Amino acid sequence: MKKIYFVRHCSALSQHKDSPLTRAGIRQAAELANFFTKEQVSFDLILSSPYLRAVESIKPYAERTGKSIKFDTRLQERILSADPVEDWMEALEKSFVDDRFALPGGESAQDVLSRSNEVLYDLYKDPSINNAIIVSHGNILSHLFHQFNKDFGFNQWKQLRNPDIYLLTYNIENDISKLQCVWHPYEL
Repeated sequence: MKKIYFVRHCSALSQHKDSPLTRAGIRQAAELANFFTKEQVSFDLILSSPYLRAVESIKPYAERTGKSIKFDTRLQERILSADPVEDWMEALEKSFVDDRFALPGGESAQDVLSRSNEVLYDLYKDPSINNAIIVSHGNILSHLFHQFNKDFGFNQWKQLRNPDIYLLTYNIENDISKLQCVWHPYEL
């Protein structure tokens, strides 16, 4: 049985890839470290989007446990469009309905799912990894979650918090997966 904890990054100043965490985000990262410490799980891998807000979200836990953080560009934020979009929320919602929809220079949900699933497949086939943490972004995680829970869509994306933690348990022998939310910052 593999356990993969998906973490949506903590609150950041902006959506730019080099945007640091806010003061609240720094406190949230400390709470994430406390959460994972209390879980008492020995993690084989911490994998993160290379974006600063994702890395800073898991850094306190990595430092506390002496674990290294590996970066994977396949986990970086989705590119919705090459140019600014006036009504990006409407475009985003459309991408949850039509997984092939893409704005010029942007990625479709299908594109995002393809690259992010490569990460999962690598974890599934590696026998040395039983417990992992993946830190990424709300949009990419929402599309990943949808494949495990068909009810997870645009409205559920809107309800995600910064941060959130979802646990995917995957039984390799019978190919059964279960996804559940295990923590919200407002539950503290």
